[in-house]
Amino acid sequence: MFKRSLALPKPGQETFFLWGPRQTGKSTLLKQRYPEARWLDLLKTDVFRRYVVHPELLRQEIEAEGPQPDSQIVIDEVQKAPALLDEVHWLMENRGLHFALCGSSARKVRRGAANLLGGRALRYEMHGLTAGELGGEFDLTRMLNHGYLPRMYQSARPARLLDSYIADYLKEEVAAEGLVRSLPAFSGFLEAAALCDGEMINFSNIARDCAVSSHTAKAYFGILEDTLLGRWLPAYRKRRKRRLVQAPKFYFADVGVVNRLMRRGNLTPGSELYGKAFENWVFHELSACRAYREWDLDLSYWRLAGGTEVDFVLGDMRLAVEAKASVRITSNHLRGLRRLAEEHPQVGQRIVVCLEPWPRRTDDGIDILPARTFVERLWRGGLAVASLSPA
Repeated sequence: MFKRSLALPKPGQETFFLWGPRQTGKSTLLKQRYPEARWLDLLKTDVFRRYVVHPELLRQEIEAEGPQPDSQIVIDEVQKAPALLDEVHWLMENRGLHFALCGSSARKVRRGAANLLGGRALRYEMHGLTAGELGGEFDLTRMLNHGYLPRMYQSARPARLLDSYIADYLKEEVAAEGLVRSLPAFSGFLEAAALCDGEMINFSNIARDCAVSSHTAKAYFGILEDTLLGRWLPAYRKRRKRRLVQAPKFYFADVGVVNRLMRRGNLTPGSELYGKAFENWVFHELSACRAYREWDLDLSYWRLAGGTEVDFVLGDMRLAVEAKASVRITSNHLRGLRRLAEEHPQVGQRIVVCLEPWPRRTDDGIDILPARTFVERLWRGGLAVASLSPA
């Protein structure tokens, strides 16, 4: 059992949404945090049918039992019955109750004119396993091959589990919700999108490869974002001297899913695909830590029109990070961070996350950090952004 880093409110203090991709451990965390909670699991067919047809039953049943303001009421997969949110809103306002509203897709809630509780609910997001949560059990090569989902990471043979995960995603999140007209076309798009993991997206090229329109390709990426299977990394836009690239990049939320969609096979250090997965992992660790530590900083990448690039920038140049799956960092690997300092002299800590065995610092102040050292400092507050964590 892993101790997750996401801190949730004490029972009976707040109402909140908890979003996250399937199988990241949301329900497990809620059961650990709220063992005495009243629980509605909308994955159960009978429970779903009961409340989707008659959402008012939630209010009537709670009224009959007598409200308990100091407890938490959990509604799992709440996006399946958005009408329940009207009843939740009424119970919050009139009975002072608090809810934990959990789901793997915010699409219906955000785009279906569902009640968003008047901004009275906090929003949390659950990510897959991080190196900080794994502690001594962290194995980088295993994580890059198996992915971040707890069940997959622990499995000796995750390939079939990942195939089932992708099939269930297509069936439960896409087909069952009627999000696309052609499931085969969307399935083909998934494979094309996986090839572009960590890249700037050219919608026209994706559309041509999938035999769909550019508008449809954009809509498909919107589905991936809304169902939390991936997220955009925007470009840093505050230019000083030179023209910057403005297009965002797209990263899948789990590198194991990317591996299966691309049929990558076993990834070994030194290979190009290992390097691609390594970059996805660094993005995953930064995104999760930023969310869990509540850093009020944008996460972006920096790229000049000529091609010079830095993989990740936090805030207004508070921290700059390059991901290089190399056992020996050379001047070529440092070119982007050095150019960044020329263009933005105010840049704070500059880091290269790599596979070198020992940490070191260059003469011009760039920290070369082994992957394990990087995550230890990231999660224990040893980086330039640590002071932004709430007390």
